[in-house]
Amino acid sequence: MKVAIAGKGGVGKTTLSAGLATLFARGGARVIAVDADPDSNLAATLGFPDPEGILPITDMKELIAERTGAQTGTGGTYFKLNPRVDDIPESFCPEHGGIRLLAMGGSQREGGSGCLCPESAFLRALMTHLVFGREDVLIMDMEAGVEHLTRGTSRGMDALVVVVEPGGRSLETAGRIRRLGTELGIAKVLAVANKVRDDEDRRFILGELEGLEVVSFIPYQHEIVESGKACGGIGHILEGAAGDQIRRLQARLEQEIGRPA
Repeated sequence: MKVAIAGKGGVGKTTLSAGLATLFARGGARVIAVDADPDSNLAATLGFPDPEGILPITDMKELIAERTGAQTGTGGTYFKLNPRVDDIPESFCPEHGGIRLLAMGGSQREGGSGCLCPESAFLRALMTHLVFGREDVLIMDMEAGVEHLTRGTSRGMDALVVVVEPGGRSLETAGRIRRLGTELGIAKVLAVANKVRDDEDRRFILGELEGLEVVSFIPYQHEIVESGKACGGIGHILEGAAGDQIRRLQARLEQEIGRPA
């Protein structure tokens, strides 16, 4: 199962990504959580020890140079477009609570136009391996715009989940992400509403969000809004009403995509 979580900054992508990854891991699935947003706090939200000490892939300069055969940060030079990446999850990604974490680091913008450099070639090869070469549950906490997905790797994604909140800018961003996901060929695009205070918020979201089915409505809770800043992890959030809504999304994904082995 390969699921990308996207949305405007601050809507709760990281909380949802951590919650889904934790639930699948608790169920016995092999899980890889990808932090594809340079501003995210996925490691801290998942409760990883020393989250600040986790080195992003794009900062592994010597590794990228070794695998691609070129020095990073250089242009106009020859390098391998298909470097070896099959050992990266086990050898270079820390594991905690049954979840392997892969922090990508700064976006190389290789999902659309622009130059191809050793760093982006390495990320492209790694993404292709994660999507097509492994049987893990893959949960990707994206930066807005799903920039790390290419037209090639997106064909292997089972679902794109757009997180929204009751605000106009969030819903406008959701529309753009839905269109981009459709253009990339992702067949299943769903929405999760976060920070929902009352029925008025629910009606506003449903009235303004066109072309997206809202699977879950996560209630506003102060500890959820602040969870990205805490190192205590996601566990306590999953015990309340928010956890019930995240489980609702998990059940929908399992129903439509299949229960992970």
